[in-house]
Amino acid sequence: MINRRSFLAGVGAAAVTVATPAGGSASVSGRSPRGMWQSSIVSRSGGTLAYVRDSEGNRVPDFSRAGYRSGPAEPAHVPAAITVQPVAGDNAAHLQAAIDSVGALPVGPDGFRGAVQLAPGVYELAGTLRLRHSGVVLRGSGDGDDPAENTILRAVGVDPARGVVVMVGKGPGAEWKDVLSGSRIDITSDLVQVAEDTFTLASAGSLVPGSQIIVEHPCTQAWLDAIGGGGTATDAPWSVGLLPIRFHRYVEDLDGTTVRLDAPVFNHLDRSLSQCSVYQLADPSVVREVGVENLRVDVEIYTDPDVNGAHAKVAIRLHGAENAWVRDCTMVHFGFAGVETIEATRSTIERCRALDPASAITGGDRYNFNVARNSQLILFRDCHARAGRHSYVSNGTSTVSGIVFQRCVSEGSLNASQPHRQWSQGMLYDQHREVDPVFSVTLTLHNRGDFGTGHGWTTAHSVAWNCDVAGTTLVVQKPPTAQNYAIGCQGNVTGVGSFVQPAGWIEGVNQPGLCPESLYAAQTAAAARSRGAGRRPFA
Repeated sequence: MINRRSFLAGVGAAAVTVATPAGGSASVSGRSPRGMWQSSIVSRSGGTLAYVRDSEGNRVPDFSRAGYRSGPAEPAHVPAAITVQPVAGDNAAHLQAAIDSVGALPVGPDGFRGAVQLAPGVYELAGTLRLRHSGVVLRGSGDGDDPAENTILRAVGVDPARGVVVMVGKGPGAEWKDVLSGSRIDITSDLVQVAEDTFTLASAGSLVPGSQIIVEHPCTQAWLDAIGGGGTATDAPWSVGLLPIRFHRYVEDLDGTTVRLDAPVFNHLDRSLSQCSVYQLADPSVVREVGVENLRVDVEIYTDPDVNGAHAKVAIRLHGAENAWVRDCTMVHFGFAGVETIEATRSTIERCRALDPASAITGGDRYNFNVARNSQLILFRDCHARAGRHSYVSNGTSTVSGIVFQRCVSEGSLNASQPHRQWSQGMLYDQHREVDPVFSVTLTLHNRGDFGTGHGWTTAHSVAWNCDVAGTTLVVQKPPTAQNYAIGCQGNVTGVGSFVQPAGWIEGVNQPGLCPESLYAAQTAAAARSRGAGRRPFA
């Protein structure tokens, strides 16, 4: 149960110093508990949060709809429908048959068919396991390294084409490009600002509450001009059509041609720069209520671990999934990612460890927790990465948004956790912590210029909140038309990066006691309080 008592009740005022967008500073005063302080642009009172927009309309987004079933709750324990023991040799067919047998069961009123319970032991796998039916859970007996008590999926064999050990979801799809004929409707609101969820349409069409839609912001020349071509330094600027912004949403309510979404947008929809629209998908199917839990994926290494070998690249991938989860799992010796998401929404990865990748320390490897294209409203909570190049990273460009990394730890970082390239939006690093970092820059929300191939502006409207980078550097820069934020962070927090750009909003550097300690927790509590008050009226 959420404690709705005001965290600020009956307390005094405390002064804080904040950086202004122009780079100066100002002393502000806000009510806070003794020894704590609040941001000048996000404050809490009486269980609600207040936000301040700047002169461009930018504000810290609301991340409260990220996670399984659009929030912070853990999935329920699903009873076992079948229990499986390991067999000698390759277990891929053996386990796949068990998974598919549960997938053939009827869906219960709770949305689940049942769990495949794996007994302790080592299960050698020379192929990919696929959880392709809704309502199926793959659960082990523990994620430790002792097979007497834990379940170990050991990926064996040299097969460069395999790539993934456990695939959760429908698999590759049309990536939200398959427009249902006749369903596209223009947005007629002149400006929908970041963090808003309501706008008007040219017509309601066939939309009803509950309709699944895509909100699309085309990549036009006018928009590219407004953001300086993407800030790609010596590389060619981004081109028209290259980076459409898409949001996967459900219609929460309709009032004539005014629509309210189930989650806000994470970028301005400015009609003067790009005529935005909504549409329905020709094939909206995904796999739902599916999870992997309480097991270990150990990739056997067949080459020098410091070079790029042919062992499995990804331990667990969510691909074409919604309301999915991975929890209490450990992944070791993967080449690319411990957990990766593609075309996945409203899902949670929690209490997972992605440790000791086996690959060269170079581009394209060691992205321990990787958010790839068409990933939205995903929560990573209480996870641990070790020896990653980009331990917690968005690598999916403009179709990635609403991603939360809450209370995650990166140990021995070899490079920075970061949104990596080409305008992802709404990334929240909430209480991120570095331990024994190797690299000098460990967290960035900034411009990568001509790094990679035209990486440019990696992200917009993203936040580092109450993070501790263990004395290393956290870089935050301001993109054109948008803002990025570092609030209450510990370390060398700066706007100076590899490419000269304006500093982002930097506030309360090395000042302990930020209130609330977790932005995501405060936002989800405020959202629960709002929902408990009843259905929101239209403005």
